[in-house]
Amino acid sequence: MAFPGVLDNLQKYVARSHFNPAACRDASGLGCRDRDLTDGGSSGPILKMRYPILALCLFSAGAAAADCPPSPDIADAQDRILAQVQAAPDEGSARLFSSRLWDLWSKAPDQQSQDILDRGLRAHRAFEFDAAIEAFTELVVYCPDYAEGYNQRAFVNFLRQNYSAALEDLDRAIERSPKHVAAISGKALTLMGLGRDDEAQAVLRIALSMNPWLAERRYLVEQPGEEL
Repeated sequence: MAFPGVLDNLQKYVARSHFNPAACRDASGLGCRDRDLTDGGSSGPILKMRYPILALCLFSAGAAAADCPPSPDIADAQDRILAQVQAAPDEGSARLFSSRLWDLWSKAPDQQSQDILDRGLRAHRAFEFDAAIEAFTELVVYCPDYAEGYNQRAFVNFLRQNYSAALEDLDRAIERSPKHVAAISGKALTLMGLGRDDEAQAVLRIALSMNPWLAERRYLVEQPGEEL
């Protein structure tokens, strides 16, 4: 099943999508709508070489450091917010509730991990993608059970069109946070980038079952006998 023209503007669109709305939410001075988010940075092979080296260095340096504490238990709060999103009368109301989900997802296990996450987000907003990748890799090494580290690294790799790496991290994020609707919708977009359109549609429907107001619903393809 084809998506004519979808990928032409997908990288620019996703910077404003629920995949990671925080990327442009606090960066009005950066001109998120006008800059080409896929520009610059290292190539896929270079990134693949750097990941194991960075992880090894971080492991060696942090072997004596305290372990990352468990991720905050957000299950009940997340369920309440998702119920509010689903009952929202319009998209604007749903967006207000959805922003509260990001407050939950972006609360790291401790101050050290929060500082790493914030450093990665600052680098991302400044379009310093190498620095962002390094920060998020440091985060997943320190806190391997914290979903947002994988989700954020996936988003940067998506913007660099390294879809395979993005998909691996999104699967890790969803494994750790099964109702992370942003990671699920991001996975749908990533599958589109890989040309796996039928899988993308199935995943997109899962995301929309959690949040029917997602902007990504524009990519849902009507099935025979279905009225969208």
